[in-house]
Amino acid sequence: MARLFFAIASILGALSVAGGAFGAHALKGQLTETALGSFETGIRYQMYHALALLLVALLIKQSPNVSLLTVAGWCFIAGTVLFSGSLYGLSLAGIKALGPVTPLGGVAFIAGWICLAIASSKAF
Repeated sequence: MARLFFAIASILGALSVAGGAFGAHALKGQLTETALGSFETGIRYQMYHALALLLVALLIKQSPNVSLLTVAGWCFIAGTVLFSGSLYGLSLAGIKALGPVTPLGGVAFIAGWICLAIASSKAF
């Protein structure tokens, strides 16, 4: 699981950097300030949670029997897809139906952090 999470985190991090550059150069002037702000929020949270997923991968390597670390990792991945993905869809394509999805991604992020906190008591 550590190897998978490390690979996914690396890909999410790379896509975050590429998306940030795309937003700063290609989207400036193409989107409204609000839409660009939403896009940038999605990029920022994607990078934060790519780094969190890297941490989870390293912790799993150190403490492979702490199952909450795996749960945290999947929560961070789900949160990225739901939270950042919905913000990308809202800002780039104007898909308003994605609006209610964004908070679900936020809940997944929060659940991941809570799982990480609880796992820390077992991993260290």
